[in-house]
Amino acid sequence: MDAKTIWLYIVVMAGGTYLIRMLPLALLRKKLRSRFIKSFLFYVPYAVLAVMTVPAIFESTGSVFSAAVGFAAAVLLAYRGAALLPVALAACGVVFCTEWMMRLF
Repeated sequence: MDAKTIWLYIVVMAGGTYLIRMLPLALLRKKLRSRFIKSFLFYVPYAVLAVMTVPAIFESTGSVFSAAVGFAAAVLLAYRGAALLPVALAACGVVFCTEWMMRLF
């Protein structure tokens, strides 16, 4: 791949990124009044994060069962109000113990 092609890729990606960020600002000049649209836009980052994270959780361990047990432990701890670091450490520990027990049996 030559230097001109690389620069073309960079320019196209920069233009695409700029358009994605600039178009909503240019098209939506008035304040949003619709409660539905406001609610929708509020939850988009959480939905995108979940869509990116959950499949990676289930593909990151030796088996889907240990991933599901670790995921359940993380959800339970997070629901009970635990902070991010304890939730992550506990989920990793649960997955480790589950994988270890699966090898014994």
